[in-house]
Amino acid sequence: MTIRPSWTRPRTVFATATSAVREAANGPDVILRIEQTLGQPLQVLGGEQEARFTFLAVRRWFGWSAGQILLFDIGGGSLEIAGGADELPDLAESVPLGAGRMTVEFLPDDPPGDTEIALLREHARRTLAPVAERFAALPRPELVAGSSKTIRSLARLAGHPMTGWSGSPRMVLRRDLLGSWILVLARVPADARRELPGITADRTFQITAGAVVLHEAMGALGIDELEVSPWALREGVLLRYIEDLGW
Repeated sequence: MTIRPSWTRPRTVFATATSAVREAANGPDVILRIEQTLGQPLQVLGGEQEARFTFLAVRRWFGWSAGQILLFDIGGGSLEIAGGADELPDLAESVPLGAGRMTVEFLPDDPPGDTEIALLREHARRTLAPVAERFAALPRPELVAGSSKTIRSLARLAGHPMTGWSGSPRMVLRRDLLGSWILVLARVPADARRELPGITADRTFQITAGAVVLHEAMGALGIDELEVSPWALREGVLLRYIEDLGW
């Protein structure tokens, strides 16, 4: 007997867009086309909203025992940083240092040269300097977390697993090891990077820029290592949506 899955249409479609659409030159046209296709409005999140929703997901994943959390999340268009000891962050910022954006602006050659990497590093440092000053006013984090596909890929490449309190694996990424791998990524063509552990086909071209941005962000805020969160923006949006329903 063949058992066929029973598929049903979802009763609710909750559509969101982030900086890639928000800041695109043809963003309004893209939003209009998506809304026409869906037959409903598209929620376009602001940068701070992205950071706050992602922080909520990370808080729920690690729990209240994590205490003061500092979060890094790298998307295609922006880098989100958030920190706090509550369910939502005390400080949340978004800067235009996304892996895709930085690849197009600073690392268009494949593989990129040392000069291009140096220019991206300098740009990231200048952009992050005022952000780091504001986060310095927060208490020292008890947990530093990283989320997003880019950071998960980098952790599989340069990180190391550790056993969690429940026996489940944790993935930790050290800044010094990440820095060493940047030298490798910058010299390997994009089509060969997929042979490296953790680098999926859709991340091959922009993973180098993501690594440089994360390395500089950790350095700017004085962070030596972070732990990867399996939950990120998607889970944060869903959590907030469920809570708004009163569940």
